[in-house]
Amino acid sequence: MAYLYINLGVAIRPYKKWNWSKNKKGNVKYSQIQTKFHLLISSNKIDSKIVKEVKGGMHKVYTIISKEDLADRICKYVFLAPQIAKKAKPGQFVMIRVDDNGERVPLTVADSDPSKGTITIVVQSVGTTTNKLYCLVAGDSINDLVGPLGTPTHLEGHKRAVCVAGGVGIAEVHPIARGLKNAGAHVTSIVGSRNHDLLFFEEEMKKASNKLIVTTDDGSYGIKGLVLGPLLEMMEAGEKIDIIFCVGPVIMMREVSKATKPFGIPTFVSLNPIMVDGTGMCGACRVTVGGETKFACVDGPDFNGHDVDFDELMGRLVAYKPGEAESLEYWKKNHCEGHGEGGCKCHGK
Repeated sequence: MAYLYINLGVAIRPYKKWNWSKNKKGNVKYSQIQTKFHLLISSNKIDSKIVKEVKGGMHKVYTIISKEDLADRICKYVFLAPQIAKKAKPGQFVMIRVDDNGERVPLTVADSDPSKGTITIVVQSVGTTTNKLYCLVAGDSINDLVGPLGTPTHLEGHKRAVCVAGGVGIAEVHPIARGLKNAGAHVTSIVGSRNHDLLFFEEEMKKASNKLIVTTDDGSYGIKGLVLGPLLEMMEAGEKIDIIFCVGPVIMMREVSKATKPFGIPTFVSLNPIMVDGTGMCGACRVTVGGETKFACVDGPDFNGHDVDFDELMGRLVAYKPGEAESLEYWKKNHCEGHGEGGCKCHGK
């Protein structure tokens, strides 16, 4: 039985089987039969990587190649996603769906390797979907992985740039810092975490930057305090900064934007509102920037931080917190009792 995978970043999963044939123009036609669903897609050539013969079940394409614990509840996943790896650029993201009954969530591409056909994402387990993902191990697969999405970060034309990141935002700013450095900019990166145990990607950020400054809230490593401290010192000392990129918790991005505005330094933040489809159709990710409504998934995720209505954004982010907490508790109770404690069935593989 032939099963078809269209290499557009999302697997089209057949219900029963597919027929495929080649027309006079050399295009390949695919149509699903024996169900009420029909699909017609044309391609200029047959790709052996796209059409695969599978017996006794369906081959899942979005396989976890490796999984690495970076810090408490923070993991690095390397996924097999050749077409996404070829196109992904700094600042872009993917939408994932772990299983048939799961929601779609956006995750920033932290790295990509076109030669190996892989992308890297770093995830902190917070809600139901990220906890489901946390249960998976190398060799497991997820249902959907769509991307790259969003407008890539503009990297060219900057002589001196500063990248500021906190928490999981460190992984998200990593490709931006590296891209800026590769484009010829002098890059100073300021990264922070609550404590030393939660810090990750230090070596990666050293390679991606000309200078790296590390802060921890409790002073257990690097400079004690928030990332805003070293940034203020640089600005008050009159250091030349052409542009600032900031990724991390919304409150951190808000405070950094407030601090840089009096100095007139362009500051771009990567916004993370609630998303549903990630392609601009639903409007769930709308944000107000400069008094205008923008969709973070297509107009962003990068926006001028001086123009973002952060209060509105934070209000929208907490609107579904009660439902999210209820969903997580239901899943733990009914599908993964003892989740994250080492004794749940997810970790008994």
